[in-house]
Amino acid sequence: MDKKGILIIGAGGVSTVATVKSAMNIDTFEKITLASRTLSKCEHIKNIVKEKTGVDIDVKQLDADNTDEIIKLIKELNPKVVLNVALPYQDLTIMDACSATDTHYIDTANYEHPDEAKFEYKLQWERNDNFESRGLTALLGSGFDPGVTGVFVKYIEENYLDTIEYIDIMDCNAGDHGYKFATNFNPEINLREVSANGRYWENGQWIETTPLEIRVDWDYPEVGVKASYLLYHEELESLAKNVKGLKRIRFFMTFGDSYISHMNCLQNVGMLGIEPVEHKGMMITPIEFLKTLLPDPASLGSRTKGLTNIGCVCEGLKDGVRKKFYIYNVCDHEACYRETASQAVSYTTGVPAMIGTKLVYNGKWNLRGARNVEEFASQDYMDELMTQGLPWKVIEMGI
Repeated sequence: MDKKGILIIGAGGVSTVATVKSAMNIDTFEKITLASRTLSKCEHIKNIVKEKTGVDIDVKQLDADNTDEIIKLIKELNPKVVLNVALPYQDLTIMDACSATDTHYIDTANYEHPDEAKFEYKLQWERNDNFESRGLTALLGSGFDPGVTGVFVKYIEENYLDTIEYIDIMDCNAGDHGYKFATNFNPEINLREVSANGRYWENGQWIETTPLEIRVDWDYPEVGVKASYLLYHEELESLAKNVKGLKRIRFFMTFGDSYISHMNCLQNVGMLGIEPVEHKGMMITPIEFLKTLLPDPASLGSRTKGLTNIGCVCEGLKDGVRKKFYIYNVCDHEACYRETASQAVSYTTGVPAMIGTKLVYNGKWNLRGARNVEEFASQDYMDELMTQGLPWKVIEMGI
């Protein structure tokens, strides 16, 4: 029986966007099934999809930590592609289930061990042969960052520069949700990422910094000047590997003073800890307990106003002349919510997740093995961004 349709695993804010946008492209995908541990969350998204698009999707309960259970569901549904928008802790179980069932795989963030504040592509890249030998694609990191940022770099390389030597990825969320403190995506992932040491790649080696040590004040188009801090982000690892002639790559993200103060306070009292502690005879993990106290990121959509701006500054040589280009997207939180019932942080990840899935599904992206987005030709992806709600601009900057 020929494979048909897609299976989306995960039921948070990004999943809501990816599922709604997949339904808007039902002519490509033919059939959509959404699965997660909590069936009620799937049912909630199913209702949003029906309201926004008129499309009926199927829902299933699934433990994404259990490879055998994932294999059983894939065999039952026989999808052509699995889109993983669950937790990055679950990347490997879902990847293994896909290779075992001859199913293409897509995700938006690289693997992170639940008991270690570290994320890297190593264990996913090690599965390359599992996919390549079966004629399958495992598309890694098709969100925005990672994802669109890699495609942006590829597009500049293909159209504007012969060699890219310096890349700065600039990520600004200028939205306001009205809470004293909240995170725009999973609190465990967000706070572990921001509170960790920074790291960037220069001249063939990794340079480590203390958390939020390096700050630049960047003028984001349509937003204005915002304090932006150097972090380590996973696309640095793949781009440092895949962009030939690169001399340095860095990643910066905006944070307000209030966010930083709250985070530092929580860290100082141990609330960001990932090791279990005993509390009244019970073992609890501090950051997991904190997650229960913070607003659910999926609930922020109706409250959030303002813009996001995410892009790449690429400097290098064109016909022997040094040039610098800035390629970026601006998103409006309220417009994203009207379309998909989710705010722009989820939108800017969920839309590219659907686009990557679409390009693998229709065969336009057909490199086999475990691949990052910048390894593919960029034009189809860039065209989809324009038509699917993430328009982009390129401007030339002075050197």
